[in-house]
Amino acid sequence: MSHIDVVRAAFAAYLAQDRPAMDRLLAEDYVFTSPQDDHIGKAAFLEVCFPTADRLREQHLLDAVALDGEQVCVRYEYELKTGERHRNVEVTTVRDGRLTETQVYFGGRFPRG
Repeated sequence: MSHIDVVRAAFAAYLAQDRPAMDRLLAEDYVFTSPQDDHIGKAAFLEVCFPTADRLREQHLLDAVALDGEQVCVRYEYELKTGERHRNVEVTTVRDGRLTETQVYFGGRFPRG
């Protein structure tokens, strides 16, 4: 699988809430950072962040671009069950077929288009 395929598989595992698949995709030393989570490890990510897909009505990957030999930049749009729409960007590092780091940059509300 390409690095982009690995990142797409992680998004699919999140949406499906397939924890065994996500566990296989995350390196043991995985680090997740967002405006709400400061460099949390794999266990904390799986406990705190992973189970949040139930708040989404839908999510779509808009762009997935390899930045270099390890990093993939993804832009995605999602709609919450409240009807609010948002766009975010993530930069994920992939090594040996597993995610080692994700940095999330939150966007604001995005109007229906």
